[in-house]
Amino acid sequence: MRNKVLSALAAAALSASAFAAGYARNDPFAEFSSRLGGAGTRDIIGEKAFTFPAANAEKPHMWPFFFGNRLFNTNWVQSPGSVKAFDGLGPVFNRTSCAGCHTRDGRGRPPEPGQPMRSMLLRISVPDGDGIHRPHPAYGDQLGEQANPGVPAEGKTRIDHREIAGSYGDGEAWTLLEPAYSIESPAHGPVGETAAFSARVAPQIIGLGLLEAVPEADILSRADPDDRDGDGVSGRANRIGSTAGSALGRFGWKANMPDLATQNAGAAFGDIGLTNPLHREENCPDAQVACLAAIRGEDIDLSAEFLDKLTHYTRLLAVPAQRNAGDSQVLRGQGLFAMFGCASCHVPTLKTVAAPLPELSNQVFHPFTDLLLHDMGEGLADGRQDHLADGREWRTPPLWGIGLIPRSIATTGSCMMAGRGFAEAILWHGGEGESAREAFRTAAKADRESLIAFLQSL
Repeated sequence: MRNKVLSALAAAALSASAFAAGYARNDPFAEFSSRLGGAGTRDIIGEKAFTFPAANAEKPHMWPFFFGNRLFNTNWVQSPGSVKAFDGLGPVFNRTSCAGCHTRDGRGRPPEPGQPMRSMLLRISVPDGDGIHRPHPAYGDQLGEQANPGVPAEGKTRIDHREIAGSYGDGEAWTLLEPAYSIESPAHGPVGETAAFSARVAPQIIGLGLLEAVPEADILSRADPDDRDGDGVSGRANRIGSTAGSALGRFGWKANMPDLATQNAGAAFGDIGLTNPLHREENCPDAQVACLAAIRGEDIDLSAEFLDKLTHYTRLLAVPAQRNAGDSQVLRGQGLFAMFGCASCHVPTLKTVAAPLPELSNQVFHPFTDLLLHDMGEGLADGRQDHLADGREWRTPPLWGIGLIPRSIATTGSCMMAGRGFAEAILWHGGEGESAREAFRTAAKADRESLIAFLQSL
């Protein structure tokens, strides 16, 4: 009944012809509700909105959830430490805890001018003779801006901006800030002119267990790499591993991680310097002599048991409910979201089947992603391959919770990999997102504000 009311209100808010054009295909909001995370949705707002367990979490799963929460917030120390279970930091790292980047399980943000990276990191690579990007021989695939005593940090990221001016269809001016990245004080020699950089803001980590449980066939059914339907939107899956035994990528800005255990193990290793069951050797390229010689523990730093608890925690974090779902401006923005073509990639509704936890099984939920790679144009390109993803492709980021991000990190820079605001993020869309961007750019101001109001409600 609620969906029928929402559709009726949205239809009334838009002109009949425009609304019909936007829903010429199947209505992307046909199964939509304000319960964005399915049965596990929480009615929570404020700075702690991303920190709660799913509302349907079963009692036996709460203890490992809270233990995982402790691990997520633990500040690791250099080995040997007074508590062996929590030592092993570094030798080179970015932050001392998971929460150091994902504060209150939320989104990171770019640094203020002249300040160090706190919840953002810099990927680095160089092309080989075939043009395939590989980890830098002296710096690896991620710049480590901190290090244990006696080990030099790899360098500091510098961000410069260039202003790009433009205007909406009604003449209102806007300015985009295009970032350029470089490395100051590189500890192991120049990075070289061929090095490519890609900045990544830490994403919020709500609802990840639901995304992990979407059947692969459902994700692949939305892929259209050759754009057979001619709508200008293709989308394709990333694959990790050999062609014969490849796994579908779901997580990360380029969908380069197949599951949460792999994602968490990679982050613990790359961001905190913790060896673990999937990364057993220290993160020290051959050129980093002091790193290789640093004191380390007798075993891996993050045990298999701790990795399991950490993964359990990230699987079970709740998604906040949509706010102001019945507001007329929000409903108008919902209709425009479909009419402009945003829902072609930011698919409102997905479903799970069997999942590692019963709380996640057989759920209808609303993440606003298709988990596929899309060409986002030259303006957002980082020029770096990542498995099958090329230098212009990015995974569609989920939009659930996006309206609460400014409250949780006290900034409006909340969208996309480099931390852009709502309107700016839309205006950066190119490639497969260009038609949606132009629909937004040329829309009346009231319509632009309605679309942003809808995004703020998620």
